[in-house]
Amino acid sequence: MTVEFLSQPLQFVKGVGPKRAADLERVGLLTVEDLLLRFPLRYEDRAGLTPMAALRPGQTATVVGEVLSSGIRSTRRPGFRLFEVVVRDASGAVRAVFPNQAFLKDVFHPQQQVVLYGPLDYRSGGLQFTNPEYEIVRGDADDAEEAHVHTGRIVPIYEKAGSVTPRMQRSLVHQLLSALPDDLADPVPAAIHEGLELPARRDAILHSHFPPDGTSIDDLNTFRTEAQRGLIFEEFFLFQAGLVLRKRRQSQEHKPRPVVVDDRIRAAARKVLPFKLTDGQKVALREIVTDMQRPEPMHRLLQGDVGSGKTIVALLAALVAMENDFQVAFMAPTEILADQHYMTIRRLLEPSRFRVALLTGNMRAAQKRAALAEITSGTTHLVVGTHALVEDTVEFRDLGLVVIDEQHRFGVMQRATLRAKARRPDVLVMTATPIPRTLALTAFGDLDSSTIRELPPGRRPIRTIAKPESRRDEIYGLVRHELQHGRQAYVIYPLVEGSEKVDLRAATEMAETLQADVFPEYRVALLHGKMKSEEKDQVMGAFARGEVHVLAATTVVEVGVDVANATIMVVEHAERFGLSQLHQLRGRVGRGGHASTCVLVYQAPLTDQGQRRIGALTETTDGFVIAERDLEIRGPGDFFGTRQSGLPTLRVGDLVRDHVLMEEARREAITWLDEPTRAQPLVDYLSANWAQRFGLVGVG
Repeated sequence: MTVEFLSQPLQFVKGVGPKRAADLERVGLLTVEDLLLRFPLRYEDRAGLTPMAALRPGQTATVVGEVLSSGIRSTRRPGFRLFEVVVRDASGAVRAVFPNQAFLKDVFHPQQQVVLYGPLDYRSGGLQFTNPEYEIVRGDADDAEEAHVHTGRIVPIYEKAGSVTPRMQRSLVHQLLSALPDDLADPVPAAIHEGLELPARRDAILHSHFPPDGTSIDDLNTFRTEAQRGLIFEEFFLFQAGLVLRKRRQSQEHKPRPVVVDDRIRAAARKVLPFKLTDGQKVALREIVTDMQRPEPMHRLLQGDVGSGKTIVALLAALVAMENDFQVAFMAPTEILADQHYMTIRRLLEPSRFRVALLTGNMRAAQKRAALAEITSGTTHLVVGTHALVEDTVEFRDLGLVVIDEQHRFGVMQRATLRAKARRPDVLVMTATPIPRTLALTAFGDLDSSTIRELPPGRRPIRTIAKPESRRDEIYGLVRHELQHGRQAYVIYPLVEGSEKVDLRAATEMAETLQADVFPEYRVALLHGKMKSEEKDQVMGAFARGEVHVLAATTVVEVGVDVANATIMVVEHAERFGLSQLHQLRGRVGRGGHASTCVLVYQAPLTDQGQRRIGALTETTDGFVIAERDLEIRGPGDFFGTRQSGLPTLRVGDLVRDHVLMEEARREAITWLDEPTRAQPLVDYLSANWAQRFGLVGVG
């Protein structure tokens, strides 16, 4: 009965129907279980009723009384009307005002018993509620019970879902909880429940929605009650168990043949190596190549700060694969980054016998056909490309290594599709956005990890300063000083074209201003994502050769652009950028031996979040510290700047708030899965439910 009850579609639950079911589905709620395993946004204590004579301004209160009068009142603002209702109890009366809600004239009527809940303030007409929560109580037993769902207790407040209001959801959840089976199945083993002293699943669900009297409101609203903790642990445990199971199953697979490393291959690597590797690069390369020599496929994350030299490590791994007669696919998220990788790799592999090709969506049809034919035949040994690499028309002769750069910008299915173009290839995913431990356990829990912490020799820390727009002359003076010493500059803008709605300095307009009015004696060029590939290549080529002195650009230069002579960057409207994005942008300077500066220009006054972001950038250049701060400020959903990050769909857990529980859940999952016999029911549950439950590729 439990399974049937929880898996019941919401559409067929009493009081829902097709329209409301569609609204609930849009926020990911399809079944009874989906709804019951979704926490309220917050909780309000409506347990105590306040006599109206005792009400005070600034207080948040619950009152019960009889409607004396109601009606619509016009205001001085054209078209703006107020609906007013006066309610009384034995001690006095109070007014409630609902701005622009004329429909309430059909809801409130004299002599009704009503409940009002909300904050009070004092206006010219006296004490009043403004837009309070309200319930109508008609007096019969059913209505009294319904009213008790919404008042006279600690009340859950849900996020609105289309036409489904918080009040409707509260009634629906209460209705479903009253029918919740006593024998509710629990996917978390009983031994773990007992060991961690977690509440039974049924109690956890009941008390997470309608807490018992006396439960701390502070604990509820910070999601620290035992009931909430139990459901958060359940979610994390199931997710981590699935990741562990997926990793173990991958380790049981075997690729057609592992690579071999001998003196010939080591000599070939030394030929293409342009400089001596750092200790961190050496360790990372050793870990990667060791994996490649194993019979099971490699699944490894390579992370390092901006400019730490991940690309050369990946290229040396690619060389090992190609020397073993494998092809290599190198996928980048944008055309400009793919172009940069292609040019770098082609230059470094020039002394070798290997052919490198570029494959992007904007190639001419004839070019693309020729490139595809050479990939299929094996004439091309390494192909650099964008998402075009995952298209059905791309076939490899013998793909042995997949390298995915800035991998969080690709959807999970895109990465899986590229892997599927070979028989269990080695996979190396890279990111220049260091991943905080909590996210590493989540988005990359099925990957081994290598980290490059230090920068190559000769790199100097980038000085970062913040200045308001009012000091623009001083800012341009800093840029001019660098230009006069033969250096180059970036000026970064948030938008491509100006907007009447948002007062931002647009790159297209400001490039003209910089050229005509600010730096007329230097050459200024514009670079943005809407330009054609040929135009981008021309501009970047001219900047790299020193023919362009100031590059006015959007965030298209965030990754992949490497000009050692560029020593100053000005970021306009820095308060509009994410912290990790600002750090990525900053990494475009300081790539040579010269002292470099990043100037963050902001529009005053800054919000608290803007102050925290800019403060973090000026305090540290450590990308790992920046990443932790960014996660704290923005939360996991926006950390990568994209929703296609491979993060799971979580109903109740928060990766920042609940990080301790996540680590505990992973430890328990590993321990439980270590004993196959007792773990089999959990394995069966995960095989059937994991992929759909968390919105990710399955565990099998």
